[in-house]
Amino acid sequence: MSLMLQTFSSVKDANAALQAAGTRYLGGGTLMVRSANEGDVSVSSLIRVTDPGLSQIAVSGGKVRLGASVTMAAIARHPELAALAPAARAVGGPAIRNMATVGGNLFAPAPYGDFAVALLALDATVATEDGEVPIETFLADRDTSRAIVSAVGFSLPKAESFRFLKVSRVKPKGVSVLSIAALLELASDGAVTSARIALGCMADRPMRALAAEKALLGCKLTPQEIAPVLMAASEGIAPITDPIASAWYRAVVLPVHLGRLLLD
Repeated sequence: MSLMLQTFSSVKDANAALQAAGTRYLGGGTLMVRSANEGDVSVSSLIRVTDPGLSQIAVSGGKVRLGASVTMAAIARHPELAALAPAARAVGGPAIRNMATVGGNLFAPAPYGDFAVALLALDATVATEDGEVPIETFLADRDTSRAIVSAVGFSLPKAESFRFLKVSRVKPKGVSVLSIAALLELASDGAVTSARIALGCMADRPMRALAAEKALLGCKLTPQEIAPVLMAASEGIAPITDPIASAWYRAVVLPVHLGRLLLD
C-alpha cells in the first residue's frame, strides 16, 4: 500500500485536505509513523504544515503560548519554562523528545501523553481554526475532532506551585505506569487555597482528580491532613491495563505516589 505525504504552508489549507477519508495529520510522527509502519491500512495520506508559527514559543506577561509543533526538547531547554521541564523530559528519551510535539501529546492515548497531563493541571486552552476551548473540553471530544491544533495557552506557573511526577518501571525513559501533575496555591499558613490535580493512565486520556482536589482545599501538606485526599483520589478513575501494568496495580499505587507528590 502506498502512503502519500501532502505538505501545506497554512493550517487552513491543511484543515481542508484533512477532511478527506484516509488522511491523518503528521506532527512529530512519533505515534503516526509508527502506526503506519505497523500496517495501519486505514491511513492512505499524511498531511503536514510548514507554517513556522506552529513551532513558536511565546512567553509574555505571565502567559505562555506554545505552537502545536513545539517539541518536548524545545520546552525542556527554554529558560522561562523551567517549571515545565520535568514534564517535557518525562516524554521518552532524547530522540523522541526531539520529535514529540505539544499537539501530538494532546492526542496520544494512555499510557502516552504525559505532557498533556501537565497541560490539564495548568488549565490550558487549545486553539484550532474554530477558536479556543478549555483543554478538558478538547480532550473529551478529541476522538471525533478533525481540526488541526495550532497552539495551547496557559498561565506560567511559579516553580513552587506546579508539581509533576511520572512513575515508570524502566528508567529513565520507560512508558508510564501513571503520571500526576498538580497546580497548588497555598495561603501564608500553608493551607491549600486552590488545587488542580491531573492524572495520566487513570483513564484512556488525562483526567482531573476532582474529589481529591475538593478534599485538599483547606488542608496543610502534612501526612495527617492529606490522608482523606489520598482516599478520595481513586474516585471516578478507570485505569488502563496494558503490558506495563494492570488496572488493579495502577489503582493501588495511585494514592502512594500522589502522597509523595504532595509531600515533596
